[in-house]
Amino acid sequence: MKRSRNIIGILFLLISSMLSAQNELGNYLQTAAENNPGLKAKFSDYLAAMEVAPQVKALPDPQIAFAYFIRPVETRVGPQEFRFSASQMFPWFGTLKARENVAIQNAKVKYELFQEAKSRLYNEIRSAYFNIYLNRRAIEISTENINILNSFQKLVIIKVEAAMVSAVDEYRIEMEIGDLENQLASLRDMQNVLEVMFNNLLNTKRNEEIITPEILWNSDITISKEQVLDSIAHSNHQLLSLSLQQEALNYRKEIADNLGKPSFSIGLDYTFIGKGSNSLAGTDAFVFPKVGITIPLYRNKYKAMVNEVVYLQESKEFEKSDKENLLVSVVENTWKEYKDADRRIHLYAAQLSLARQSITLLEIEYSTGNENFEEILRMDRRVLKYNLELEKARADKQAAISFMNYLMGK
Repeated sequence: MKRSRNIIGILFLLISSMLSAQNELGNYLQTAAENNPGLKAKFSDYLAAMEVAPQVKALPDPQIAFAYFIRPVETRVGPQEFRFSASQMFPWFGTLKARENVAIQNAKVKYELFQEAKSRLYNEIRSAYFNIYLNRRAIEISTENINILNSFQKLVIIKVEAAMVSAVDEYRIEMEIGDLENQLASLRDMQNVLEVMFNNLLNTKRNEEIITPEILWNSDITISKEQVLDSIAHSNHQLLSLSLQQEALNYRKEIADNLGKPSFSIGLDYTFIGKGSNSLAGTDAFVFPKVGITIPLYRNKYKAMVNEVVYLQESKEFEKSDKENLLVSVVENTWKEYKDADRRIHLYAAQLSLARQSITLLEIEYSTGNENFEEILRMDRRVLKYNLELEKARADKQAAISFMNYLMGK
């Protein structure tokens, strides 16, 4: 009963550690969303694009002119002294709305690029987090293995002093410990590099310890591969960006068509008439309305504008189709990595259990006089290998899930 309580207590602590680490990872993602300069740059691009629509939907600035007659022109009612004129140009119907729609679609494209950058950043942070976990576990496992070898070395020394085994056994275990200590030093150096890279993604200089779980959580993808592909087709930010670019080109084609149609101007003239030689009071004269029309005579230019947009539409269609094919291939490969990592978790957990049981039996046999020292070292390497491979499989599985969530625009 007491043993069962201990096991339940250990499981409770592991689950609490996993939940705490998952919450902490969520906090890291939030910090990155607020601080990462690359993400801020993308959002500023989006805000800048939002300011384009009010510019392009406005009418052209009105034209105002003032003319002063150096030598007044005499008229029946008096001399013309100066003239004031104003006119406003109006493009063909729907042109301004089409320009506004292009700007709005381009702003939406910028927003999807921001969301794409955000999803990519989140995936990079998760991957970096899993690498930190894996490297930290490798340090712990290697340290534990060195301690086991140090304990076993004491038994070897006793047997060497009793002339029960050759001194070569002691040299072998010293070499094994030396190799592991060198590997451990390399892992500790790598840990510092990984943590610096992680903090740079968050754009924070804090020296706080990065919290990782004792054992990485083992979550699964809750939908099928076909559902993943369907979600990507509807929610992937790169595909959404290309779709919005296609819509912007439709409005751009409308603009090109309208530019080939006449535009109009309406204005007025105001002429100041001075006092003439016939002693008549000066009379101001209005000329209104003044109507102008711009006739697009050079048709090749406007035809080329339309053709340009048509080719760009074809280009975007091909680009989108190519991206869809690429994403399908990427999903297939990532799904394979996810399933492979899941299989490896079960395989190496079983292999590790068998290897630990085997090395326990070999140590007992060695202590009772049977000389199986070479087999003990070989089995110890297997315990180390299976332990590291198990942790790598756990990290690989979560990294594959994270990457598929990124592809799905989550």
